[in-house]
Amino acid sequence: MLNILIVGNGQCGNRILDAINKEAFGGKSKFAKFYSQQKYKSKVETIAINTAINDLKELSFTKAKDRMHIPHLHGVGANRTLGKSVFEENKSHIMRNIEERGNFDVGFVITSASGGTGSSFTPPLIKEIKENHDFPVYAVVVLPFREEGTLYLQNAAFCLKEIRDSGVDGIILADNQFLKQIGGNVQSAYNTINDMIARRILFLLDALDSEMMMVTDLGDFKTVMSGGAGLATIGFYEAEKGMNIKTTIQKALSPNGLLFSTDVYKEGSRAMVIIKGDKSYLSIDEISSEVEKLSSSVGHVFKGIIVRKGETPQVLVVLTLEAAEELENLYSVAVDAIHQEREKKTRVEEQKEIDKAFSQIDGLEPNY
Repeated sequence: MLNILIVGNGQCGNRILDAINKEAFGGKSKFAKFYSQQKYKSKVETIAINTAINDLKELSFTKAKDRMHIPHLHGVGANRTLGKSVFEENKSHIMRNIEERGNFDVGFVITSASGGTGSSFTPPLIKEIKENHDFPVYAVVVLPFREEGTLYLQNAAFCLKEIRDSGVDGIILADNQFLKQIGGNVQSAYNTINDMIARRILFLLDALDSEMMMVTDLGDFKTVMSGGAGLATIGFYEAEKGMNIKTTIQKALSPNGLLFSTDVYKEGSRAMVIIKGDKSYLSIDEISSEVEKLSSSVGHVFKGIIVRKGETPQVLVVLTLEAAEELENLYSVAVDAIHQEREKKTRVEEQKEIDKAFSQIDGLEPNY
């Protein structure tokens, strides 16, 4: 049995962690955390970290003992410089909380790249874990809607680079801009995205700790994640009624199945394909033909099959990338955002001349 650590940093990371716990408790009543057993095969420790106490209070499926408030008024206001300072002030407390949970085989840190607490805490947190512990740590990073504003865009650019430099063992990308294709209003879109990410992570955890045909395990996952440019994404699809396994695999690799915009066959580097379902659906010939098609483009592909009696087929694909055109596009937009913020700051500095006009009446009182 694997020992797994999952940390949700900031509001976005907290909400995805809460969605994971919701699925683990069965996705029903918010009171399930008090009387149900989580459905993890592994021994999983979860921690939600935030400077904004109200964000922690809104979590419905994460136990109180797993919520860690770092006091700083009501958050750091998307200011990563301030966030880094708050992390340093509370670093020993945060690390002690993690160390008290025991030893781990693997860790996942979930965050938005664009906010304040999550994007500023995640790089130094991963760096601290890697320097003090000997288990792989993977970041699950959510990229912002491009229209969210200049501060969020510049935060995303710097956060992602700092995570890459932190010693992280791999970054799994999800992109709100890409996933907004799901439609609906803003709140329902966010909830759906959180549930999508949560379901994929739970599938992965289940797969890494299950008995399989054509086994994939934590060692294979490490090998996949070490390929390419250190970036990855996840595809997933659950078969519709009457759908064969070949089509289900194709759907998992299609834009509708992925968390990040990529051409799988052009930008992929390594992959892990995990198939779960009743054996009556699992045609070895169909599985092999699709895996061979993928491996002919991306290189090595690990495959695993979990036989679950009576279950509809589901396919999960972990894909590492050797290139990411969409990420290059994000950085181009982020650079423009950085310049905009710099120009605004310069204009504000220049407008301080106005203060000289106001200073002329210092010490005077109006006469009526």
